[in-house]
Amino acid sequence: MDRHLTDDDLAAALRRDVRAGLTATPKTLPPKYFYDERGSRLFERITELDEYYPTRAERSILRERSAEIAEATGAETLLELGAGSGEKTRLLLDGLAATLRTYVPVDVSGDFLAETVAKIAADLPALDVHGVVADYERHLPLLPAGPRRLIAFLGGTVGNFHPADRAEFLAALRATMRPGDALLLGADLVKDPSRLVRAYDDAQGVTADFNRNVLRVLNKDLGADFDVAAFEHRSVWDADNEWIEMRLRATRAQRVRVAALDLDVAFAAGEEMRTEISAKFRPAGLEADLNRAGLALTEFWTDPPGDFSLSLSVPA
Repeated sequence: MDRHLTDDDLAAALRRDVRAGLTATPKTLPPKYFYDERGSRLFERITELDEYYPTRAERSILRERSAEIAEATGAETLLELGAGSGEKTRLLLDGLAATLRTYVPVDVSGDFLAETVAKIAADLPALDVHGVVADYERHLPLLPAGPRRLIAFLGGTVGNFHPADRAEFLAALRATMRPGDALLLGADLVKDPSRLVRAYDDAQGVTADFNRNVLRVLNKDLGADFDVAAFEHRSVWDADNEWIEMRLRATRAQRVRVAALDLDVAFAAGEEMRTEISAKFRPAGLEADLNRAGLALTEFWTDPPGDFSLSLSVPA
């Protein structure tokens, strides 16, 4: 595996992002800090919940359309941003088997990625599996080029970007693409807000545990003293922006010490801190975002109920 993120890099980014977020008004924390080893495993549990439809919907599209994706791209290299466990990717790997030579999973969690690389390499010994520990927001130009790349950004993660940051990210991604490359993008679609809220606030409380995990990460890595039980999970639909917000609400007034930052942070009773946005898209709006980044939409697929989308686009 290649490593573009060292432990020192991760620690510096964590300190910088947490200081900025905890001193902002309102307070925020970036969602990427959910994903230590414990958080990654909690998210895998979320994808199996009845309420959380995106993973099932995306998997059904991949199962149905992987042959079309293979025919349209002739991909020899599959570069997957935010690979995680790679479970859904197996459908894509199988569909691309006739032309694919190299699989490049990219993730910030080195330990989790190592498991993914070992498992896929064992299952598909003819495939060159080249893991990269990197932050795809910072390291796109450093990722392997390879012939006829299919860049997969699945799971609806593109919705976690603020619109301005999403535009910058897509433009930066387009700048790394060459003729013959393609982008396979998973994006969740606008639907009944009650379904969306339930998808991010399951009855078993797994998502709540996942949300609060960011506080455990800060306690562990920054010497903070968050009382994790003193924050409750909230899932809120923002109709104006058409996104879900995950928040943590302080159940009582409290003061938190973050030792590594020499920072004391006051929370009022009922104060909410945003930990994630998850934008939902309309097809025309998604195509406009791609076009502004210099990408031309060539295919757009949904699952039968129209809950989730996979789109294929190429450099314009």
